[in-house]
Amino acid sequence: MKISYQLTTAAALVLALMSPAIAADTISGDVKKVDEANAKITLHHGPAKSLGMDEAMTMVYRVKDAAMLKGLKAGDKVRFEAQEDSSGYTVTKIEKGK
Repeated sequence: MKISYQLTTAAALVLALMSPAIAADTISGDVKKVDEANAKITLHHGPAKSLGMDEAMTMVYRVKDAAMLKGLKAGDKVRFEAQEDSSGYTVTKIEKGK
């Protein structure tokens, strides 16, 4: 019983420590340009703490899948999630805002 409790406690601790790395913050922004051919989107957004960005800015992002860009156009309000990797920043989820 004691070993089971220790394993459960250890698993809970590991999950708690990993949660910030797994969870991505949703960022609000405006579409400035959509480049479906190159799977890129230019977004103006506010601070993105999960990406270490403390100020509003306009950036070009890669998208995980070019199909994510279907139906998006300059001027659209969006909410998105992104992650940083060795090749830059990549949008992993995006949806039109209201």
